[in-house]
Amino acid sequence: MSILSLWLVAIITSWDSTCLAIALPVITSQLRGTTLESFWANISFILGVTIVQPIYVSTSNVLGRKQPLYASFALFTAGSIAFAVAENMGTLIAGRLIQGLGAGGLDVLEEIILTDITSLKERPRYLAVIASAIALGSISGPFIGASFSEFVGWRWIGWINLPVVGVSFLLALFFLRLRSIDMTFKAKIRQLDWIGMLLFTIGAPAVALPLSWADTLYPWASWQTLVPLLTGCLVLLVFGIYEKKSKPAEAMMPYSKFTNSTSIICLATSFLHGLLLYTTLSYLPLFFQAVFLETPLEAAKSILPCCCLSVAFSFIAPMVIEFTRRYRVLLWLGWMATTLFLGLWLLINQSTSWAEVYIFQSILGVGLGTVFTATQVPMQASVSDVNDTGTVVGMLVVFRIFGALVGLSASSAAFNAVFQKSIDALGALPEEVKILDNASQAISFIPVLRELNTTVEVMNGVLRAYEEPFQAIWIMMTCASGIGFLVSIFIKEYTLERDDIGRQGLQSS
Repeated sequence: MSILSLWLVAIITSWDSTCLAIALPVITSQLRGTTLESFWANISFILGVTIVQPIYVSTSNVLGRKQPLYASFALFTAGSIAFAVAENMGTLIAGRLIQGLGAGGLDVLEEIILTDITSLKERPRYLAVIASAIALGSISGPFIGASFSEFVGWRWIGWINLPVVGVSFLLALFFLRLRSIDMTFKAKIRQLDWIGMLLFTIGAPAVALPLSWADTLYPWASWQTLVPLLTGCLVLLVFGIYEKKSKPAEAMMPYSKFTNSTSIICLATSFLHGLLLYTTLSYLPLFFQAVFLETPLEAAKSILPCCCLSVAFSFIAPMVIEFTRRYRVLLWLGWMATTLFLGLWLLINQSTSWAEVYIFQSILGVGLGTVFTATQVPMQASVSDVNDTGTVVGMLVVFRIFGALVGLSASSAAFNAVFQKSIDALGALPEEVKILDNASQAISFIPVLRELNTTVEVMNGVLRAYEEPFQAIWIMMTCASGIGFLVSIFIKEYTLERDDIGRQGLQSS
């Protein structure tokens, strides 16, 4: 029942990561939002996740896992309701932010608790079990988002979360009986890293916000972009120095836990993988709607190869590790496939055969899925004290989500800037597409493209204007993936034959 509760948490967080992107053009059009507001519906969610995940990791080490888990359920539920009742983009973005504050805890605590209640020796098979939930959520998410936005109403993307969250909460409440930490509440509070939490909460959004609006709301060289960006970088630098020098009792970023090259490399590759995974899941459905003129449901079908193979190999990879007791070669193959087929995706356009579209997507999904779960194993195997496993796994998730935040923010800025240049290059636009003179209307205009009544020349020009910003994003991701492959070469092979359980494992019956 405990594993089932974690399984439901995994499915609901993967669900929310994949179902919204495909519905964004419809939502933005109905709520009269801008392109930047559209992207911020996703970015705000990831921002919320990024801010709170290290806080959840730190507090759960001191207070125990269950109280932060219950708080995560409450925030996620409140955010889902706010999203479902939103009457404008501002409220919708706020709802997504609150959802992110809850999903951050659900995502990281699900992985930490799994390490608490299983040994390293048996863990690959349980990683495969949780991967099956991610599989189901990731594959069904785009179809749910497309079906609701086209036929039922996009608000049900929020409402459908509630029964799943309710069942998972009840299972955790009655069956997830973890060992308590023998310490008074006041002593626990004193151990929390309050200064570190404050610095990170200020620094992370200060970096993400200007990345998302650079060259869109404000130029890169403007004070509105540079001042918060540099301030955020400075605050994060101070945060890093503080965590290293002051060594708080329960540090948010425990440097002492990352004393070997493998753990550091795993954090770096997790950051890059988060950048790739979340950007791909967000922009692939938009690509098929804008460039191939597909409906949301058709776009959901078109991204199936990437989703299916990604989730399948997130399940297969830990099972291969379980069988071979090795992980390095598998990781290298995953990074190679991701890099190669992200690069080949640059060749995809309206004239490309569907065989190429499906093959390129499929092998890209193989790479993304393999790296997703295979990275966790060397990270956990490199830890000398079993009680530190939950912390390092939590940090791995934090770095993955921070990569997602940077990737989505940078991609938002790249899309807006390149689209504006591409549309300006077309010269004076006819009346039926005149609204595209302002790049802020690019996403809300996507549903109109399928019904546009204009000349072939104008239509081809507009489609090229949409295609070029996507190509800029694919180039950025290919470079990031190449770096991930090069860095992963230096990961070491550790033994997996350990069967000790951490201090917050399940109570004996």
